[in-house]
Amino acid sequence: MRIAECLVGDETGVIIFTARNDQVDLMKEGSTVILRNAKIDMFKGSMRLAVDKWGRVEVTEAASFTVKEDNNLSLIEYELVNVVVE
Repeated sequence: MRIAECLVGDETGVIIFTARNDQVDLMKEGSTVILRNAKIDMFKGSMRLAVDKWGRVEVTEAASFTVKEDNNLSLIEYELVNVVVE
């Protein structure tokens, strides 16, 4: 198994994408990809984006938007809080 962490983004912000196996070969700096059926995984309290076997990573034409690099969602630390309802 091959794993690579890549910073991906759109006009709303950026997040770390965990690419696995063949997905690693598609992730090149400056390229534009479409992530279909992506999901959020929590890793040590921070969000990571992933595409499992039900999703797809596709290389596409250059994006027509500017990536908002100053909003990195993977830098936000989350804590699990249990809520008791009585």
